[in-house]
Amino acid sequence: MLIGIGPGDPEQVTLEAVRAMNEVGRFVVTEKHRPDGDPLAAARLALLARYVAGEPEVVVVADVERDRTPAGAAGYRQAVADWHAARARRWAAALDGYHGDVGFLVWGDPALYDSTIRVLNRVADATGARLHVVPGVSSLSALAARHRIVLHDIGEPLHVTTGRRLAEAVAQGHSAIAVLLNRSLAELDALDPTGWHVWWGANLGTGSEQLVAGDLASARPRIAAARAAARAAAGWVLDLHLLRRERDGTT
Repeated sequence: MLIGIGPGDPEQVTLEAVRAMNEVGRFVVTEKHRPDGDPLAAARLALLARYVAGEPEVVVVADVERDRTPAGAAGYRQAVADWHAARARRWAAALDGYHGDVGFLVWGDPALYDSTIRVLNRVADATGARLHVVPGVSSLSALAARHRIVLHDIGEPLHVTTGRRLAEAVAQGHSAIAVLLNRSLAELDALDPTGWHVWWGANLGTGSEQLVAGDLASARPRIAAARAAARAAAGWVLDLHLLRRERDGTT
């Protein structure tokens, strides 16, 4: 069972997610190798302690490091495919010999820029298991709520993409762009700020939350400082932003 747990605020875990957690007999928690431990894995364990009655069985699985060296679109896709396959093997091993429901907790909503559904479909195909998905509050919804905005202009489309494809989205002429999966601010810094307004957030719903909004030129140094502050406070940073091109003096 794949359970979306929202962007970080425990109060944004849905009633459906809490019910699903309490129907699961075993949880698989993926842990990235960090010198001081994985704070995101620790946060998942804290949610289980908060919402699950009793002492749930937890299997901690060491995550697979993704190869980030390949260049070009084809190299990137192959690196991701290899990463997914390696993850699927480790998760299948964590299910081996267990015949009850197994839970995986995923930040935000599992359907939006997250690979877990794809990986668990591989596991299901290999093991004969059946995958059930519980949606969660997305970080994009949380960003809009924190800034008290609508993500798009009246009757206008919203383009959702990743940081590494921001320049492509701008070149295609999109005027409202939501950008997720930012490993750094390099792509945002490379963008000509003229005419753009930004709403940015990091670690939404947590004690290390940071928010910045304004015209892109003046906001960029504030975003850099806020991003560093979020990482220093939490040991990690998950950030996203909305860019909208100004039209006739409005955004």
